[in-house]
Amino acid sequence: METSPPAASSPPAASDAPGTQRLALLPAAGVALSAFMLFGLQLPGWGHGLLVLSLAGAFLLSRELGKDLLLIGIGITIVSTTSVKADVDWDRFFTIGTVLLLAVTVPLLIDRFAYRRRAIRFPLLTGEPWSRLEKGYIVAVPLLGWLILPSYFITSGAYENWPQISDAGALGRFFVGVNFVGTWDELFFICTCFALLRRHVGVWTANLLQATIFVSFLWELGYQEWGPLLTFPFALLQGWLFTRTGSLLYVLIVHLLFDVVVFLAIVHAHNPGVIAIFLV
Repeated sequence: METSPPAASSPPAASDAPGTQRLALLPAAGVALSAFMLFGLQLPGWGHGLLVLSLAGAFLLSRELGKDLLLIGIGITIVSTTSVKADVDWDRFFTIGTVLLLAVTVPLLIDRFAYRRRAIRFPLLTGEPWSRLEKGYIVAVPLLGWLILPSYFITSGAYENWPQISDAGALGRFFVGVNFVGTWDELFFICTCFALLRRHVGVWTANLLQATIFVSFLWELGYQEWGPLLTFPFALLQGWLFTRTGSLLYVLIVHLLFDVVVFLAIVHAHNPGVIAIFLV
């Protein structure tokens, strides 16, 4: 983890001419759409095919664009090697965990040792104080989750996408898994995908593309039915907050506070009355 100043925006890759930067949207959008096809629509053949075509187009436009989208594509491909549907059985617990770790680590190692640069970074602290608004949002996030999440999980039936927890061991793995995936989300979607995309396209364009990849993954994980109406704005907010603060620690705190409520809401949905803190 690193300390760095707030990053309002990342500079474009040095070799990207203005015209190339405009055209970069096409292969970048193709990579994001491939994730939607792989995780959201469960179409591996079409998804991997689109990913390969998008990467080929990126390299034809710009070597730097191709290199950056290749790192995102490698991460997406690694995740696509296994189902990420929520499961707390020991074998799936370790399989999913290993795959997600590789999806972050492999692009990072390629960036450091093959590309010999530091385009992927994890700036834990910035040295800048958080504003009152940013501090207030940290308090507001779990409150909003408390109001919204139980209704979403119960009324949509989406809680059934997570297994019924029958013992303390499974409950512990579920808690660890929820927080592990939440941490991984920020390392991969924000610090890797978003950071690499905004080297070639505008910040908000990059944010929309990373949110598409983010929400596609969360759909397969279990946030289905009308879940994207919650997860897409959340993904956009995380990208915006990271742009504003430059702090991985801040977006992690926000995400993990939200995920604590996710954990409690799903347990409550499966076991009504056990956690009597929700309105639904």
